Amino acid sequence: MHKTRETVLEINLQHLAHNYHYLRAKLQPTTHFLGVVKAFAYGSDSVRIAKKLEQLGANYLAVAYTQEGVQLRKAGIRLPILVLHPQITHFEALLKYCLEPSLYSIKILKAFVATAKKQQTKAYPVHIKFNTGLNRLGFLENDIDTITAICKKNKHIKITSIFSHLAASEDLQESAFTQSQIAVFQHIAKMMDERLGYHSKKHLLNTSGILNYSEAQYDMVRSGIGLYGFGNDAQIDLHLKPVATLKTIISQIHKIAPGQTVGYNRAFAANEQKRTATLPLGHADGIGRQYGEGKSFVYIKGQRAPIIGNVCMDMIMIDITHIDCTEGDEVIIFGQNATAEKLAASANTISYELLTGISQRVKREFIE
Repeated sequence: MHKTRETVLEINLQHLAHNYHYLRAKLQPTTHFLGVVKAFAYGSDSVRIAKKLEQLGANYLAVAYTQEGVQLRKAGIRLPILVLHPQITHFEALLKYCLEPSLYSIKILKAFVATAKKQQTKAYPVHIKFNTGLNRLGFLENDIDTITAICKKNKHIKITSIFSHLAASEDLQESAFTQSQIAVFQHIAKMMDERLGYHSKKHLLNTSGILNYSEAQYDMVRSGIGLYGFGNDAQIDLHLKPVATLKTIISQIHKIAPGQTVGYNRAFAANEQKRTATLPLGHADGIGRQYGEGKSFVYIKGQRAPIIGNVCMDMIMIDITHIDCTEGDEVIIFGQNATAEKLAASANTISYELLTGISQRVKREFIE
């Protein structure tokens, strides 16, 4: 790593490879691996991450929305891409760019069949999503007869996979609920294969599922947050390497006399002589106001500096009274040791929200 002269999000592709191999080692050699690259690859860079996963040997990719998949295709990504939450209005683009939809309701299924028929596709791969307890998207067991009747009646689509999503795989206190989801999925998968007369891939496990319920890996697993260095468990995190490091610099240093205030609404008042530093990033870059007023810390030369006052749109003020530093010095917002998980926890949120919220105006730099 080199010292920065501006605000950057440093993306370490070696760390991505480490995390991929760590998760892969939990699986049978024949189990396929799907890398989730939605939300700009969890705030990193979806094209660069997808290319690296393709190089590493991933079998599938997944995005949330059609346009994310279109961007990957335009960048030359050739792996199969599952679109997890497609909208009817984007079905023609989805077909044009050879993306594979998750179909999760009778309305969506019929609409996609109609579009596929109009485009005269043959056995176009689709993925059928079942709701086994997350209660977010998905068919229910009593939809099976309707689904299979529609699919067997036409040759325009073919079910390539059946899948569901675990609700609490990271929480071992919820293991009974997770096991019930696995049992429901197993039952549904068996019924689907019997009704269809052919086997389609099955996938259920997310990152925490891979780590805690590998016996239910079926034909494929899906990993998002684990690839980026977080396992929803402090002990697992010791084996993973955060991919993203957010760095910035000190723009200006101020001496604050007792009784003086800092920032909007005078949210910080000095009770003694203070030195503060202003940093060139703010809530427009993804560091929200919830991190201010002394709740959270950044790091200079390995020392913690609290964020004081209200976070501004483009600036953050920190207390450096106890740190020997100068203007232009590097500041770590989160990274390898001061992780995004720790920073997020200080504001009562999760690493997912912090990582995916880093604005695309923040420059990305890559370590190969």
